[in-house]
Amino acid sequence: MEHGISPIAARGRRTPVWFALFQSHAGPARSLRDRICAAVRDAVQSGRVGHGERLPASRIMARDLKVSRITVEAAYAQLEAEGYLRRRVGDGTFVNVDVGPHPPAVKPVARRREAASWSVRGGRIVRGGGCIDPMSAMAFSAGFPDLTEFPLDTWRRLTARRLRRAGAALGYGDPAGEPALRAAIARYLAQSRGVRCSPEQVLVLTSSQQALNLAATLLTDPGDIVWLEEPGYRGAQTALAAMGARLMPLPVDREGMILRAPRDGAAPRLIYVTPSHQYPTGVTLSLPRRLALIEYAHRHGAWIVEDDYDSEFQYDASPLPAMQGLDAHDRVIYLGTFTKVLFPGLRLAYLVLPPALVSGFVTARSAHDGHSARLSQLVTADFMEEGYFAAHVRRMRRLYQQRRDLLLDEIGRHIGDWCRPTGTGAGLQFTVTLPRGREAALTRAAAQVGVETPGLSGRFLSRPRLDGWMLGFAALPEAAIVEGVRRLAQVRVAHRP
Repeated sequence: MEHGISPIAARGRRTPVWFALFQSHAGPARSLRDRICAAVRDAVQSGRVGHGERLPASRIMARDLKVSRITVEAAYAQLEAEGYLRRRVGDGTFVNVDVGPHPPAVKPVARRREAASWSVRGGRIVRGGGCIDPMSAMAFSAGFPDLTEFPLDTWRRLTARRLRRAGAALGYGDPAGEPALRAAIARYLAQSRGVRCSPEQVLVLTSSQQALNLAATLLTDPGDIVWLEEPGYRGAQTALAAMGARLMPLPVDREGMILRAPRDGAAPRLIYVTPSHQYPTGVTLSLPRRLALIEYAHRHGAWIVEDDYDSEFQYDASPLPAMQGLDAHDRVIYLGTFTKVLFPGLRLAYLVLPPALVSGFVTARSAHDGHSARLSQLVTADFMEEGYFAAHVRRMRRLYQQRRDLLLDEIGRHIGDWCRPTGTGAGLQFTVTLPRGREAALTRAAAQVGVETPGLSGRFLSRPRLDGWMLGFAALPEAAIVEGVRRLAQVRVAHRP
């Protein structure tokens, strides 16, 4: 270790600790200086660096973060003014804050007492681990849209207009959603996805997770069987398991979920499926299987939840119409969200419900949280009705396709011998398969060089059958994609199978 440099600083030379923190604070409204400041505050407040420890010199920090030295100097000056850092000419930059020791670990007895206080259902939710999304995008976080390309000026103008014209948007709203937004969603889905519905069948919600929780609450009882894809979406697994459902995973192949009825004849109460772009493998549920699934649900009185989470972003072919448009028996509940196509902070999603379910779902929604924010609903409706939504989707589809193509090219050039892409035709990420049994070790090695690689094996409910990663590309500029693959190539060399 170099003389006078703290262990954390020395470690930062060997592994890009500061690079990972810097990337984790990326955002559309944050300057490079602000991101450096946030990274240092995070490190100090979390105890990663302690009082009196020396930070890397501005020249070294600038090199590691690939920013100018002037930017680092400005960040250090700001942090010194805030009291986080102390700088001595010719000596270095040091942490000036003592956050004190971290709280001691909870004793096992206390943990048991706390767990015993939960209800049976509450305990299932807590043990399930929740569904906490990453706060910012880095290479290769999955599921992030590019927020820097969102037309904020247009959004601000529409918001200001709504605020000028209607104080009513500040009051309580319809639990089913603003009529203007429900009508805009119904028109959009009819044109783009072949969904058959009236505005009255649309229920506006806060998130797709809320939609899944509502469906699980209203349509399943403890012990009911639920079919899910395997591998599949962890949020659906969590919501349904929390209600006490018996989760039955059905395997996925190149045509999507394999319809495999149980030998004992017990039919599911609910079937959850992502037919347009299976999460996480990316395959499409074939038309024969869609029709067979709808017919099975009709015969056995099951409900199908069709999660169409990112159907706007299809790159190589026109997507199949939604399953809901094929359903002549009103057994399909269609789920959509604005999280990927607009921005996550909007917190708007929606269900298209069979007529028989509308009243009950609206009542239950009112009991859960009343209604979604009226202003954001009205602005979204204007954004859709005035053509901005369709234009934004077209522009982002082109941009994401370019980034997908670049990531595929870079993988093929540098790591294609052990990292095989699959399901690349749509979405904000795609899956790559890895040598069997190597996912855990390779994921740890990738993290050590500052690359996030969400694993595939954790999406299986039964014994994992596939090792791989989900690599997000939509939110990454070209330079970040190239650099991320370069770092994975380093992992490949160091961990050659």
